[in-house]
Amino acid sequence: MYMDKQVKRGYNEYLRLEEGYGKKAMMDVGLLVMEAGDTISLREDRKEMAALVFDGRCTLEWEGQARDVDRPNPLDYNPSCLHVCKGVEVRITAHGACHIYIQKTENDTVFPCRMYGPEDTDTWPRGDQGELMGCTKRDVRTCFDLDNAPYSNMVLGEVVNLPGKWSSYPPHHHPQPEVYFYRFDHPSGFGAGWGDGELYETHHNGLALITKGMHPQVTAPGYTCCYAWGIRHLPGNPWDKTRIDDTAHLWLTEPDANAHIWHCPTGN
Repeated sequence: MYMDKQVKRGYNEYLRLEEGYGKKAMMDVGLLVMEAGDTISLREDRKEMAALVFDGRCTLEWEGQARDVDRPNPLDYNPSCLHVCKGVEVRITAHGACHIYIQKTENDTVFPCRMYGPEDTDTWPRGDQGELMGCTKRDVRTCFDLDNAPYSNMVLGEVVNLPGKWSSYPPHHHPQPEVYFYRFDHPSGFGAGWGDGELYETHHNGLALITKGMHPQVTAPGYTCCYAWGIRHLPGNPWDKTRIDDTAHLWLTEPDANAHIWHCPTGN
C-alpha cells in the first residue's frame, strides 16, 4: 500500500493502528510540520513513541530533560531521534521550519527514555564494494533496534538512497510489517518501489506500507532520497535484522575484470 499526502502545518496523520491500514502496520505514523515559534505536546497512555527530526532547528523536552537539535538536511547529517515509553509527555518547540517523523505502537513496558543523537547512530555503507557495478550504493542508518532497545516493540532508522541507485536490494522480505517514509532533496523528486505485490511511484512525503513480499526501491536519476524505515516487531517474532532472500538467481559471483559486468550463476 502506498499513499501521498499534501501535508500542512501541524500533525499530519498517515496511519493509526486502531483503524484501516494502520491495523496491518500495527503502528501510528505521522509527519509533524512546524514553523518558528510553534510548540506541540505529545503523550500516549498505551503507546511508546519515537520522534525523528528530518530537518530543522527545534528543542525536544521530556521528563525534565531537553535537547536542542539542528539538522540542516537528512542527506548529509545523521538523525536525532527521541524514543519514549508510554505515559511520557514530549514537548517540541520549533526555532525554524521543521519536519519531524512520528512513529508509535502499543507497549506496556516502562523503559528508560532515550535521545539518540547523531553520534549514536549506527551507519552502514552498503553496496559500496562495486557490487552490481555500484548501482546499489547507499547508507543505512539505525537509530534503535533489538540490539540497543530490546524493550521496544519497534525499529527505526533511515536510508539515504542516491540518485538513480537501488536500495533495499537485492530484494528480500520478512514477516514483520514495515513502513517507508520518503523525503527527497527536492519536492519534485520521485522514484519507484515494490511492495505487497504492487509497483508504485514514490514522492516527497509519501508513505509505503509493506506487509509481505520483497520490497526493492529505486530513485530517479538526479534526485536523492532519505527515507525513514520503521518496523513493528511481531509478538514472539521480533525483527532481528531478519532478511529472507529467496531469489537465488540474483546471487552473484565475482565480477569479470575484463567484461566489467557481474555474472549470475544461473545466467539470469
